[in-house]
Amino acid sequence: MPLHQKLKAWQHAQRLAVECVKAARRFPDYEQEALGDQLRRACYSVPLNIAEGSTRRGTREYRRYLDTAWSSLAEVQTALEIARDVGYLEPADFGRLEALAVETSKTLYGLLRKISDSSARPSTPR
Repeated sequence: MPLHQKLKAWQHAQRLAVECVKAARRFPDYEQEALGDQLRRACYSVPLNIAEGSTRRGTREYRRYLDTAWSSLAEVQTALEIARDVGYLEPADFGRLEALAVETSKTLYGLLRKISDSSARPSTPR
């Protein structure tokens, strides 16, 4: 199993992406290339950046990918709010997706902190 698949942040982001894609399919046809596409691209970006970042050797580069995932997650949450507000998502569907997004944000934030803490430590002389 690749390293990224063991990360809770990736697992939650992957589940969120799958559920958001399913929800976007139910948007009106005229929104498929607008808000639907924006939601899909943003939700794909979260697990993809976590996965790609986990392959990087340095914590600085890993952190950059996690920051991109974090920004994409904010975009996902905003797209979900817009979809709810214009009536493309039922309140129950929004609540379920928002709960997944919150869980993803908690685990991604924890991973960001872990990576930041490890890069902030001074190196010990050998």
